[in-house]
This record gives sequence, C-alpha cells and structure tokens, in this order.
Amino acid sequence: MPLTHRTDADEGDTIDTAETGRRPLDATSVTNARNTLLELLGRAGVFRGEAEELIALVEAGAIADAHSEVGRKQEVRAEDGDAYGAGRYDGARAVGEELARVAERALERAIGPAVSGSAGDDAAPVRHPVGRMDVERAKVAVTPLFLAFSDTSDLDPEVSDEVLTALLGTMSVVERIGYAGRLTRFAESHRERLAQLYAHYGPRSRIAVHGRYSLLHSPTSIAVLERLIAAPSALRAEWEHAELPPAWLEGLAAAWRAPGAPQG
Repeated sequence: MPLTHRTDADEGDTIDTAETGRRPLDATSVTNARNTLLELLGRAGVFRGEAEELIALVEAGAIADAHSEVGRKQEVRAEDGDAYGAGRYDGARAVGEELARVAERALERAIGPAVSGSAGDDAAPVRHPVGRMDVERAKVAVTPLFLAFSDTSDLDPEVSDEVLTALLGTMSVVERIGYAGRLTRFAESHRERLAQLYAHYGPRSRIAVHGRYSLLHSPTSIAVLERLIAAPSALRAEWEHAELPPAWLEGLAAAWRAPGAPQG
C-alpha cells in the first residue's frame, strides 16, 4: 500500500508518493503536446508549415544540447587499467555519436537535407528564399540587442522586414538558423563601440530619422553592421536587389568607419 501525505489545508486531499517520481514521457503524450502547440500557434495566425519548422528547430536544439552534455562527460577519460571506467567512456562515446546523428536528422526535418553540388561543380550554392519565419526569428534576435543601447525605435516596421530579408539573403539556410547566436557574439565583442555609435546617431541623438543615418534608429542596424563586416559584397548585392536606399547603407558604413571604430 503506497504511503500518503495528508495536508492540513484539506483533509480530503492526499498525495500518493508513488506518483512523485519522474517518468519518461511516452510517444503519445509528446505527440499530444506537439499537436496542442500547433493548434495554439494556428489560432495566433502562424501557418502550420511555419509552426512545424519552429518546433522542429526546438527539437533539434534539445537533442544538440543533450549531445553537448554527453560530450562533456566524455572529457573525463578513464585511467589506464580501469576497465570499468573505460567501458563507461566507450558507452558515452557511442551514445554521443548516435545523438549527433539524431540531431542532424532533426535539423533536416526543420530545414531540409544538406544540398551539395556534384564533384567538380563550381556553381554557386543553391539559393533558398527567405521565409517569414526567417525574418521573425531575426526580429526576435535583434530587438533585445538594440534595446541594450536604446529604448525606442523610429523606423517603419515594414521597412525593417525589407532590410532583414536582404540581410538574410546573404546567408545559407544553416547560417540563418544560427544567426541569433552570431549577432549576440557580435554585439558583445563590439559593445563599447556600439554604445558610442547609438549615442551619436541613434534615436536619442540629434540626428533625424530621415537621412543617411536612418538605420541607426532601427533594431535592424545591429544586423546590418554585422553583415557589413562579415559579408560586405554579398550585402551590397542583396541591398541593390531589394532596391533599398543606398544612402542608408553608406551612412551606416561611414559611421562605423569613424575614428576609433573597429575595422572588422
């Protein structure tokens, strides 16, 4: 007979201690949670294909985290002659290798299989259109980074979508997936210079929003700066293709090249 704990608040309520242990989720319950999330996102106006992509990315990330955790366990190798420890190490390595393969398959479910040209093919890589979820993920990434330097944004949200679409067009599908982390590292490594830049040209400065420094009034400016340093030629090509004002890009580049600015 299981032990029970009776609460003072309600003499009729009991807690079965046999139910307090953690148990693995079964496949049906996981599917139920996934379908519930799809239903809720659908009510919020997210198309099913877009919602499935987001969920698949979260799943792939969770598996990648598990793979990293197993990898940390592998770092502590068994001493010579310790057969038990050596066996544990080999087991952890086998699990880690399998998790890496599972993570790769999960990522393929989210963004499709990796595409590679035939041997000796020097053609440009396959161009994947920038989707709405790509842009939305980029927005979520840039907004908190921008708010670390400013508390307001004056640029038209529709223009921001156009700018981000051009930026994302310079990247492969896999690069877009990891762009949030790349932007965070960029902001951290250039924090002091970015603070000066937004103080001189941002929303709280005397610089008007309409002009060559307009982008510094928008969260997208951090993403544009990162691309100016990482892929300037590709960015200018996408910028021209999107028919965005050249003065915006040149103004931002000029501000970044001001005395004391890092030269990428």
